[in-house]
Amino acid sequence: MKTALITGATSGIGLELALLFAKDSVNLLLISRNEIKLNEIKREFEQKYKIKVDFMALDLSVSENIEKINNYVNINNLQIDFLVNNAGFGDFGKFVNRDIKKFIEMISLNINALTELTHIFAKRMIVNQGGKILNVASIASLQPVPEMAVYGASKAFVLSLSQALNYELRKTNISVTALLPGPTDTNFFNRADRKNSRMTVMNMSPAKVAKIGYDAMQKGKSKVIAGGFNKLIGLISKIFPVNNFSLKITEKIAQEK
Repeated sequence: MKTALITGATSGIGLELALLFAKDSVNLLLISRNEIKLNEIKREFEQKYKIKVDFMALDLSVSENIEKINNYVNINNLQIDFLVNNAGFGDFGKFVNRDIKKFIEMISLNINALTELTHIFAKRMIVNQGGKILNVASIASLQPVPEMAVYGASKAFVLSLSQALNYELRKTNISVTALLPGPTDTNFFNRADRKNSRMTVMNMSPAKVAKIGYDAMQKGKSKVIAGGFNKLIGLISKIFPVNNFSLKITEKIAQEK
């Protein structure tokens, strides 16, 4: 049986992706800070889907924990056929008014951890002659987002990295897919201190977003935008250049109702 490593696996899009893999009889290595929830998922999935579920309760914004994952895979002789970099978070507010420590943590998780895990397991996939990687970016990666400046920039990195790697690996049996969700009905807005954002009226279900990303990854697509409205936003961002007018609209959407 194949194995999928999924970060941010205990809620939202990550949990729904874990469920899709489980239904396809793929073993799981789940990473999250929530050990209680990881235990619950392990018991439920192993009983219901007859798969093996390993987990590690780790904070991936702490760089040393990436090596712990690598060591765990080595010690347990796991072959990671699918890597899903889903863990990440955002923050709302004017850049100079927010906590720099939170920005550093965000960059460590959204960029550093994703890059390290992708590097480790892409190399392993080359040795194993196959594999698929799904990196969760955001519709915010397509244009600068005032009041979400660091988050948008971090997701732009994810999109750029994913598309470049997918091209680099085109002659191998490995694909790298960037999933670009828009607003999704998860804990994202609560953690970002913006539960009343205008964006929430456009929320998609995490199950629907996960299925779109899962199918695109299985097909080896370079990029997929989740949802028709978000695809329209993606098209508009291509047509219109970044200027004060477009930035003002983006800022208004990000603000509270």
